[in-house]
Amino acid sequence: MGERNAAGAITTALSALIHAPRRRVWGALTTPSELIRWDRAALELIEPADDFPTVGHEACWRYQLGNVPVVLRDRPVEVVAGERLRSDVALGLFHFVQTWSLADEADATRLGIHLGSGSTIAVVGGTVDRFDVRRLAAEYVDAKLHGLRRWCEAPTPSSWLA
Repeated sequence: MGERNAAGAITTALSALIHAPRRRVWGALTTPSELIRWDRAALELIEPADDFPTVGHEACWRYQLGNVPVVLRDRPVEVVAGERLRSDVALGLFHFVQTWSLADEADATRLGIHLGSGSTIAVVGGTVDRFDVRRLAAEYVDAKLHGLRRWCEAPTPSSWLA
């Protein structure tokens, strides 16, 4: 799950099988009004980007990181509709590259998430070391996958189909 590469960066990657069509998973991942419903840490969309996700257009959410409210800034750098979304993300002082990948698998969607981050985070009075960075990344990835799976596998209200 979490490892350190030759450049000293921390990488975290996980995937989950979601029993929902790829179109449904992509929509939940890229529609801000849905994202705010499945991501329990996303409290409020504060700076919507037109046509999110669009390369270079940032969207911002008020986000809860543990007990600390922060701003999550998501700036897509690669968008392949229904297949891959790579973004530069800032979550408070934690900066990383986040890549979502989607693939069909039987009657389900294989959803992967990969985070690449520095091995330390500068904070007032010091740094957060690589072990804490790895833990934060693993918790973030796990929460995202579980929330998205729970949301996409739930019965879809007819209001979402319109």
